[in-house]
Amino acid sequence: MKERASTRQAVPSVEFDLQPTLTGKLIEARPLKPEDFDALFKAASDPLIWEQHPEPDRYQRENFQRYFDSAIESKGAFAVIYRKSGRIIGSSRYHDLKRVEREVEIGFTFLERACWGGSYNRELKSLMLDHAFRFVDRVVFVVGENNLRSQKALEKIGAKFLRKTQRPARDGTMRPNLVFAIEP
Repeated sequence: MKERASTRQAVPSVEFDLQPTLTGKLIEARPLKPEDFDALFKAASDPLIWEQHPEPDRYQRENFQRYFDSAIESKGAFAVIYRKSGRIIGSSRYHDLKRVEREVEIGFTFLERACWGGSYNRELKSLMLDHAFRFVDRVVFVVGENNLRSQKALEKIGAKFLRKTQRPARDGTMRPNLVFAIEP
């Protein structure tokens, strides 16, 4: 992860583009499209991807369909593509932009297991953070309390624990989550 400037800069008054195309050495993140469903579902159909997630059954088609539909509706979601092959290997999105607080969330991220271990996630988050910090002063990440894998991944990219929170689960019950943050 490249070093970020420690002083806050004025955020331009231009509108935050929630779905740019972001290109790195390993991956490209481009706007998610409805026709990406089958390829993204293939990447998401491994139960181990979701085992620590608050919705551990997201690998099932019906449950993944809800995730995918909400991603499309968000107008902030990305298909993450392995540049060498052009294959979709995961997804992420910008979420909950708070213009007044100058904050945005990066979340709903998953990558195929073959891409775990740092390089792909680090590059994805670096691309998304660099873009976000052109418009906001803080990026937050909300992670399930028991999702230790994602918590460790966030620590690797320099995110700091901010607070505990509750978020509604699919069944309406409130679930404990942890909020991490990165500031430039």
